[in-house]
Amino acid sequence: MADTPCEVWFYHLERTGLDQALPELLEKTLQRGWKAIVRSSASERIEHLDGWLWSYRDDSFLPHARADEPGASRQPVLLTTGADNPNGADALFLVDGAEPGDLNGYQRCIVLFDGADEAQLQNARGQYRAARSSGHPVSYWKQQARGWEKQG
Repeated sequence: MADTPCEVWFYHLERTGLDQALPELLEKTLQRGWKAIVRSSASERIEHLDGWLWSYRDDSFLPHARADEPGASRQPVLLTTGADNPNGADALFLVDGAEPGDLNGYQRCIVLFDGADEAQLQNARGQYRAARSSGHPVSYWKQQARGWEKQG
């Protein structure tokens, strides 16, 4: 799949926060049989997500690890601030304005940004233009009352 350009999908959070949206998207990723990396620009976010993904729902959890933990390369979801892909992930999730870096090897890159945060909005717009000009197929998804709707 390295010859196929990575799709870059932008998710505009308007109705829920990252804590609600990310687990749902990660579950769908794992259901596809894919592995995932969640990359943040903030180590505090990684610490928060590490606890949150174990307890976000009473009847379920998402198996994951931080990239700096032993055996991390075997995990289906890795949390990191780094640019590498130690678990051979198919999907790269970017939060907090994290940069995508080299997208070779990924099937999909998902950029999640808070529409109420002007800095995140501007950063996402720049990433959208960069992905498009690099030849990546891009999609924009907006949160609606009944879920996500593809806008373009």
